[in-house]
Amino acid sequence: MSVLISKYNIPGPRYTSYPTVPYWDNDSFSLKQYKETLIRSFKESNTVEGISLYIHLPFCESLCTFCGCNKRITKNHLVEVPYLKAVLKELSLYKALLGEKPIIKQIHLGGGTPTFFTPENLNFLITGIFKIAKKAEHCDFSFEGHPNNTTKIHLDTLAKNGFTRVCYGVQDYNETVQKAINRIQPFENVQKATQNARDAGYTSVGHDIIYGLPFQTEAHIINTIEKTIALNPDRIAFYSYAHVPWIKGNGQRGYKEEHLPNAELKRLQYETGKQLLLDAGYVEIGMDHFALKSDSLYTAVKEHTIHRNFMGYSDSKTQVMIGLGVSAISDSWYGFAQNVKSIEDYKNMINDDILPIFKGHILSAEDLIIRKHILNLMCTFETSWEDASLYFNEIPEVLSKLEELEKDGLVTILENKLLVTEKGRAFVRNICLPFDLRLQRNKPKTQLFSMTV
Repeated sequence: MSVLISKYNIPGPRYTSYPTVPYWDNDSFSLKQYKETLIRSFKESNTVEGISLYIHLPFCESLCTFCGCNKRITKNHLVEVPYLKAVLKELSLYKALLGEKPIIKQIHLGGGTPTFFTPENLNFLITGIFKIAKKAEHCDFSFEGHPNNTTKIHLDTLAKNGFTRVCYGVQDYNETVQKAINRIQPFENVQKATQNARDAGYTSVGHDIIYGLPFQTEAHIINTIEKTIALNPDRIAFYSYAHVPWIKGNGQRGYKEEHLPNAELKRLQYETGKQLLLDAGYVEIGMDHFALKSDSLYTAVKEHTIHRNFMGYSDSKTQVMIGLGVSAISDSWYGFAQNVKSIEDYKNMINDDILPIFKGHILSAEDLIIRKHILNLMCTFETSWEDASLYFNEIPEVLSKLEELEKDGLVTILENKLLVTEKGRAFVRNICLPFDLRLQRNKPKTQLFSMTV
């Protein structure tokens, strides 16, 4: 395994989208064209499957130095209501564009720290959404919770508004690691937050754990996983720390490169943690995710309804995902659009009745085909071009690049199909790379992505 790690530990995307954000064709992007793709997709899918809303709530009271998300550090809670009013107005602008009430199937509150906001203000947000939109008959609402400040009232308030899933950021239980990433939270806080969610009726409680953090060892991973198993969360995201200190605005400068485990130790952390989870009855789902067999994500894998987008893995799909709030990304399936990253710019554009989009990408016919293949690989570890509509001219070139991975036992290449082997699952980002024609045609001169291992 160490030879494979050395060979395949290269910078690569996490493929939450294709094309990936650095390869969006922003120069030819137009808001008018994006609106046309959104209207088209909405008409095709709203009454059939509804839409998803991702709402970015960017405020945090303190900076977690492992985090690469767009956030604003403040203890001033007077920022809450003006921001939420802007988010609701943004949704109203979309409703006016689309010409009818969207049917909301999925909502995800991300951040930042969604539980920075008071329960009363979160209630104001969700009730406000459903004055503008309709709630789907079968909906899936979730939020990211900070174990230190997610109160029982937060949980009860959101549950009353239809939320059934919460995911807590655990990261690691070791005090040295917690100090390095400025995220101090005792096990007791996570235990209490988890139990409170169950008491409030949440049907899926998730924990996020990160490996590859500064000063983290294999023993730390074992301790964290064992404590996690004791709480029996329904879903676990066990993912690699993405070290991207060059990205403007993130706080990944509180420690040195030498404080991070090397690629081989990092992979050992993952393999050790993964085996502990499998032994405890969790099933590997896509990339870096695990679920109990009682969770809907496991059912989605068995029924081939699992989907992946900027909100992560979900047990069903919507063709349209609208991102609300600063820096949020929207996906019409035929195009992507990202909101401005400054809170002040965002609110100014909303006040002027302008959708706060500053860049995006309209997918070509080739992009749409490749997007499906990468989505297949990330969700089900296989893809096929038996259907002529999924064949593209560079398939032979892609397969030639995959031959080396086949020699290393990471994939199996059949006549019209590609299968990721058990050994290859740890390298699924590498397996997607040959399909990424935009990256292959324009190799970056500087590092854009975190390492794949």
